[in-house]
Amino acid sequence: MRTRELTKPRHSSSAATTAFLAGPALMAGYGVVRLIGRAAGDYGPGVWWSSAHVLFLAGVLAFVPVFLSLRTPAGVRGGRRTGVRLAAGAGLLGAAAVAVQAVIDLVVGFLAADEEAMSDLFEKVQDVPGVMPAVYTVVPMLFWVGLLALVTLLALFRRGRVPGWSPLLVLAGTVMMAMSLDLLAAGAVCVGLALYPMRRGLGS
Repeated sequence: MRTRELTKPRHSSSAATTAFLAGPALMAGYGVVRLIGRAAGDYGPGVWWSSAHVLFLAGVLAFVPVFLSLRTPAGVRGGRRTGVRLAAGAGLLGAAAVAVQAVIDLVVGFLAADEEAMSDLFEKVQDVPGVMPAVYTVVPMLFWVGLLALVTLLALFRRGRVPGWSPLLVLAGTVMMAMSLDLLAAGAVCVGLALYPMRRGLGS
């Protein structure tokens, strides 16, 4: 029993550390594959689309342990901890919505024969009441808003562990991605650099 208690946190810490690196890297991979597919003139149903969105889905899911590991930082109590948990919760809710969006993209890409068919399928999905705000416009934004709020709060409350430039990099990365999906890889690199100092968690 004692051995299990000693080794379990190590495995958990290792998984969280990997997620901090894997999340941004997989999202950057999505951006790169998307650019390659578009440059090849074949970014529709097929290998490029599916490969890119598998990377995107994996990247979003990798952020789940990131949010979970940062939501209870040591030395943060009371209202401050509540704020951190709310930011992490918003990020997790947004991540769920973005993951659903990625799954829809994968399914549509699998079912459609060409880009026109893809557009028709997307239109049918998005015409379902509630789908647009829940999956495409409002709730997915919580992923980025939650991440930015979380890193900003941690930079304020754990100054010795989270550098002040981390929120600026998250903001820069988010703005890049919002401006154009062609900048997604660069934006993901910014987010990765911002999270790197926190890769071992803030539990101590």
